[in-house]
Amino acid sequence: MIKILTDSTSDISPLLAKKLGIDIIPLSVNFSSDSYREGIEISPKEFFMKLRSAKKLPTTSQPSPEDFIVHFEAAKRSGDELLAILISGKLSGTFQSAMIAKEIVGYDGIYVIDSMNTTTGLRLLVEHAVYLRGKGVTAQTILKNINSAIPKVKLVAVVDTLEYLYKGGRLSLSKAVAGSLFSIKPIIRVKDGKVDVVGKERGANRAISAIVGSVDPKSIDYSVPIYFGYTEKRELCNILMEETEKRILANDIRISEVGAVIGTHVGPNCCVLTYLSN
Repeated sequence: MIKILTDSTSDISPLLAKKLGIDIIPLSVNFSSDSYREGIEISPKEFFMKLRSAKKLPTTSQPSPEDFIVHFEAAKRSGDELLAILISGKLSGTFQSAMIAKEIVGYDGIYVIDSMNTTTGLRLLVEHAVYLRGKGVTAQTILKNINSAIPKVKLVAVVDTLEYLYKGGRLSLSKAVAGSLFSIKPIIRVKDGKVDVVGKERGANRAISAIVGSVDPKSIDYSVPIYFGYTEKRELCNILMEETEKRILANDIRISEVGAVIGTHVGPNCCVLTYLSN
């Protein structure tokens, strides 16, 4: 049997995970002395309510190697192969925790994959692995396909402010300041496993138009769904979807509510577009 495991920054809900037949390792979000496991002890709605009233920006923390060992040992005992597809190692220590766990367990049937992405970019890869598993292909073939897909995942987003990315240590002060002037809405992307600012527009609608205009419909691999994501409120995501569908005739569109861990770094009113390039 082939098992598939990911982490909670994929924003795959527990209900969807059960339907897909995968396991989720939660990261945690910490408000002062209180820690909550994402997707288990705090929902996106609860998180943003707490964020608005918090005096200090929350922090996030990775799973421990022990969190992975439970799943890795179970796969070893049953002789299953296990694919762990995880948040970028440049954004979190989650991948490193899994690698430590693999070394401790000492089982060759475990494949730990750095997705070089997160949120909808990670979800795209995980669901593609589930699709391939359903086709009856081997774990090695899935591994090869996912590794080939990783550099082709394109994730772009509009954020309301760069304040959260700066305070969370994901952006430099100079880039954060540049994006905070004159009601500018920054456009960010995940590339090579890191977050970068790629543009800025005056107002969210212009930023959305810039994102959609930058996508060449001929560059998209339509055999894989196109993913949209949002933090807290879906209105901007709906506009992004409508504008995208004017240019791109997608066969399959999927939507994720971005959770607490990524929400800590991008803040409210963020919308995301993710696709696989060909």
